[in-house]
Amino acid sequence: MTTQEKLDIIVKSCEDKKGIDIKVLDIQGMTSIADYFVIVSGNSSTQVDALAREIDEKLSEKGEGPQNLEGKNSSRWIILDFGDIIVHVFHKDEREYYNLERLWEENQDPQEEE
Repeated sequence: MTTQEKLDIIVKSCEDKKGIDIKVLDIQGMTSIADYFVIVSGNSSTQVDALAREIDEKLSEKGEGPQNLEGKNSSRWIILDFGDIIVHVFHKDEREYYNLERLWEENQDPQEEE
């Protein structure tokens, strides 16, 4: 399965579970940990769990389950590591606090944006 196919499934899963403010960040060349971050948030711990579960189930059905999953017990920030894609499922309050989008956008090469 290609990275783009996985991204499509992740984004659709987030949309299906009414994820808030879905962002796909291309971090290729900025780090070796992954090529993309997907960031999504939910309004409640229940929604955060549902988002993470839906993403996990849909990709696992295709034989692409996560290599690692962190934060499931707290349901405030769940990380699903698919190797080339890392998905951050936040409770909306944690997302505002950590603001990963700003952190990674600030580190982009300004020449890439031109």
